[in-house]
This record gives sequence, structure tokens and C-alpha cells, in this order.
Amino acid sequence: MPPHYDPASVAPMIAELTNVGVQSLTTPEEVDEAILKTPGTSMLVINSVCGCAAGNCRPGVGLALQNSKIPNNLYTVFAGMDTEAVEQARGIMKDVPPSSPNIALFRDGDLIGILERRHIERMTAVDIQAALVKVFDEHCDREGPSVPPETHADNEHVDACGSSIPLYQGD
Repeated sequence: MPPHYDPASVAPMIAELTNVGVQSLTTPEEVDEAILKTPGTSMLVINSVCGCAAGNCRPGVGLALQNSKIPNNLYTVFAGMDTEAVEQARGIMKDVPPSSPNIALFRDGDLIGILERRHIERMTAVDIQAALVKVFDEHCDREGPSVPPETHADNEHVDACGSSIPLYQGD
């Protein structure tokens, strides 16, 4: 399926997570391999253009990944861009209503925690960081941070309203 948004317009939103060590997944097969077949704890962020929720989600994730304990595996898919990958991720989350952004934590393919959009849209980046750090400290054993503090500090935060993101017009 073609993307919903102009790829160049959302590239900085994707980079905001990949710059802090989160791997972007773009196909259903990549999602299955990452979440269902990779052992240990895995965080999956369903990224989106929503300025309110995603504008706090991405920096909150970046801050949380500066913690001393982080998930073994860090992944993201982008709603409105990687449609099939997002559908596959939502299918793995079974009884969780579709929302974006959201942040899910899995252990060996089993969902063990999630922050849905309805939670995230009421939270600041620091609130998101605190919630994630609490879960990371309880369930994760990989030594953090995901990137050096100076790399995190240099990461560019994207604060844009989804209504201002151009739609995909084809090649």
C-alpha cells in the first residue's frame, strides 16, 4: 500500500527515534521476526504524525532510553506510512484497541505492558519517561543508555501538527 503521508515530511519524525537507537520496521515480516522471534524484552513504538501525543511520545521514549536499564530490542513502525507493518503489530497486540502513537513492551513475544494514545495524550515527555523507566527497571536487564548522552542531547525534536503534514501524492 502507498504511504498516507509524504515520506520526506515524516522522515524527521522517524529519525527522532532511530537517532536514539530504535530500529524502524517497515514490513509485516520484519515485525514478526522482531517481536515474535527475537528473545528478551522488546519495545515497539507505533509512531505517528499526531502533534499532541506523538510530539511528547518520541522525546519521552528518547529520555527513557537514557535509563540504566532498557529493553533488549528497540523497534518502531509508523502509522500512515508502513500500513502493513502497523497492522501486523496491532494484530500481535490482540485485544488492545488500535491507536497511535503507542508504546508496547513485550517479553519473548508476549505483551507485558502498553501506553496507549489515550494515556500518552495526557502525558508530558517527562511523564512518559517516568512511566517507561518504571517498567524498564522492573522488566529489563539490558544496560542503558541506548545511545551516549551527547547523541541523545543532539537529537532534533519534531513538534508538528499532523494536519500540516502533506499527504502522499505518488512518485
